[in-house]
Amino acid sequence: MPAAYQLAGQRRAGRAGTDQTRAEIKEIAVRQLAAGGLESESVALLRIAKEIGMSGPALYRYFASRDDLLAEMGVGAYKAVAAEVQAVDVSAGGRRALHALATAFRDWAAAQPHLYLLIQGTPVPGFRPPDETLAHARAVLGPFLPVFLKGRPVPSVDPLVGEFSHWLRADAAVGEWVQQWTGLPPEDPASAVALTGAITAWPQMHGTVSLESAGQFTGMGHRPATLLAVQIDMLADSFQLA
Repeated sequence: MPAAYQLAGQRRAGRAGTDQTRAEIKEIAVRQLAAGGLESESVALLRIAKEIGMSGPALYRYFASRDDLLAEMGVGAYKAVAAEVQAVDVSAGGRRALHALATAFRDWAAAQPHLYLLIQGTPVPGFRPPDETLAHARAVLGPFLPVFLKGRPVPSVDPLVGEFSHWLRADAAVGEWVQQWTGLPPEDPASAVALTGAITAWPQMHGTVSLESAGQFTGMGHRPATLLAVQIDMLADSFQLA
């Protein structure tokens, strides 16, 4: 075999080994989060190195710092939940589509509670997420925007629509994001309605999902899925979604 082919094969094998090791490191970090929560010392590279069977300096070849590890875990988590939400069939539109999206959001969080709390819970002390995190977070809410396009907000929602309308005009990036998912320019009144609905859906879901992920509903006698469904129906009512 020519030397060039051998070298290319070695490089591919090296990349595969690196990817496998990085994935193993992240799996251990998730277990540390599960055991220690989001405290500043719950994810420790030296403890990860010991568990994986390598020296501390060797582990730093894969992640330069704890914050680099947390950043990659956070971005990966956002990408994963975005993939779940974006895979939902929203062709039915309206209330049914909103329920389907919220269910996908909750199902991912219920299966990955510690990753969910990493990206949506109390910030890890001393950790600043990378700038790209915002784009990944918006990718999660993007599919909610077209669901609210035909919404007719009840009067009590009007003040919020007005504030989000101003945000659309003031922030070009937000306008581009909304247009990407709705096909409408920021100045279209329906864009403000869509933005209001999508952003309002976020705390409605997060309130239930975060409490469930943290185990706060234990022993309370209700199913978190039922509570979320009621909240989503209330949100749909406030936008008069069919």
